[in-house]
Amino acid sequence: MPHWDRPTATRGSGGESAMASPAEFSIPLRPEGWTVEEVLALPEEHSSLQRIELVDAALLMSPAPTSLHQRLLQRLQLALAPALPDGTELLPGVNVRIGTQRLLIPDLVILNCPGIDTVAYAASDVLLAAEIVSPSTKVQDRILKRAIYAEALIPYYLLVEPGEPIAATLFELRGGEYEPIAKSGETDIEITRPFTATIRLA
Repeated sequence: MPHWDRPTATRGSGGESAMASPAEFSIPLRPEGWTVEEVLALPEEHSSLQRIELVDAALLMSPAPTSLHQRLLQRLQLALAPALPDGTELLPGVNVRIGTQRLLIPDLVILNCPGIDTVAYAASDVLLAAEIVSPSTKVQDRILKRAIYAEALIPYYLLVEPGEPIAATLFELRGGEYEPIAKSGETDIEITRPFTATIRLA
């Protein structure tokens, strides 16, 4: 049984319990793996206490965000929203569909299709994906998700890492890989692409 405080990737195979929390609920077994449609069809009680994502048919589960994480997310939204160009929209925590066996939930996305009502956006709808690193998602955010977003051709990736000081790096997709184009100073990060904005981190 995976520990509740750590992210868990599981296909539900090998006869092991697929319990995601010690007492609250269980995820149905899928020895053959999961699809995006099956994850999106999970009842609300299966996803209300944690984030459930899908990578190559395996579930990736992580705890609900901390208050520090949410404060940083609020700062990002307050800084980016006024600077958005026409034809874009900022939303936190939405599903992004990448093929039939990948479904990620960035902490924040900037979309190039404002006003659409959907349960999951296509990767091609995303101009920028942002992730705030937490202790349980370090490897995912720094390596796994960065690689998946690049493979999905999402033009920009913003990675924010809490600490003293808080650090942030903006990456731009070039030749199929992300290259850093802006890094934070002691208190903020200045970006000029895909639009101009100052994000105060502390």
